[in-house]
Amino acid sequence: MLLSPTIDMAAGPLSVSSNASTNNDGILIGDKVYSEVYLTIDNSLIPEERLSPTPSMLDGLDLNTETDLRILGCELIQSAGILLRLPQVAMATGQVLFHRFFYSKSFVKHSFEIVAMACINLASKIEEAPRRIRDVINVFHHLRQIRGKKTPSSLILDQNYINTKNQVIKAERRVLKELGFCVHVKHPHKIIVLYLQVLECEKNQTLVQTAWNYMNDTLRTNVFVRFQAETIACACIFLAARALQIPLPSRPHWFLLFGATEDEVKEVCITTLKLYTRKKPNYDQMEKEVERRKVFLAEAKLKAKGLNPDGTPALSTLGGFSPASKPCSPNVAKVEEKSPNPQTLKPVKKEPDNRTQVNKSPHNGLRKEVKIGRNSRSGSRSRSRTRSRSRSRSPRRQ
Repeated sequence: MLLSPTIDMAAGPLSVSSNASTNNDGILIGDKVYSEVYLTIDNSLIPEERLSPTPSMLDGLDLNTETDLRILGCELIQSAGILLRLPQVAMATGQVLFHRFFYSKSFVKHSFEIVAMACINLASKIEEAPRRIRDVINVFHHLRQIRGKKTPSSLILDQNYINTKNQVIKAERRVLKELGFCVHVKHPHKIIVLYLQVLECEKNQTLVQTAWNYMNDTLRTNVFVRFQAETIACACIFLAARALQIPLPSRPHWFLLFGATEDEVKEVCITTLKLYTRKKPNYDQMEKEVERRKVFLAEAKLKAKGLNPDGTPALSTLGGFSPASKPCSPNVAKVEEKSPNPQTLKPVKKEPDNRTQVNKSPHNGLRKEVKIGRNSRSGSRSRSRTRSRSRSRSPRRQ
């Protein structure tokens, strides 16, 4: 979180630990007395140890690719803000929120275009110039068509639009959660004018405009999450004066009066000037690189679970959770055991079965014995015929 926890004494009684004691002015916890709600943006700056490695670098992206993605996202926010007719302060706030979020999350796991939509939508609300999500999506759709050199066409309100809208809403909530709802940004716009008034150079409109231009370009870098707004204002004035060859007090340096150090001013100036020497990043190439890293992470995650890329269990002959495969299944083995090879069998002569079988059903109180054989049926038929003949030959009784 970028925001330290605050304590609201009006919400109710607060349970304190053993090292806390009560006081007339508030509650003493450690070395500080808490008696009211205290919000500050001093801790919104990212410490040096968190600048590298970033979450994106931990996911496999190199520093140059991440820097190009940050520049692309800020350019999208700036271009969309112009089309949405937002004030420059709102566009600056959206770019600072974009930088802050991606020092907490990775470009590989979150679409920078969706996050850019969420940041500009959130910034428009913060700076009291709200825009509809539909307008934001329409503008980004128009920019995508121009980038692809296609004929501009209106956005179709289909299922894809509904899915994009839901993604933007979820991304906006995620940005608020990751930033701890600390979304206030202190901009150097007014500070530049105040410092030039002290230096008695506010009437030089070219100097004021050049300093503002440097400040707007600096939004594409990470200096707004590393240095205070006063230091950035001094660096922009320094660059503008050097570019226009306007002398400023140097013994001692004029920016020492405003609390900025020489090392910090030089660092901001060098970071800003490096921005002009970089090649313009390719949007399609950046998307392919992010997608490649996303696929690699998904495969590594499945491999750690013992699964193939298609989701099936991975079998290993060196020893794993699955037993070694057998040449045949048990059912096939049983069938082969029961059915021997017919070539190995010897021919066996079949003999007629002359066993007698006792008929269980009684006939006139007597059990009948029946011989079972090949000619049993023919024999019974012949006996029935002889009996019928003998009966016919016997003389009739008169």
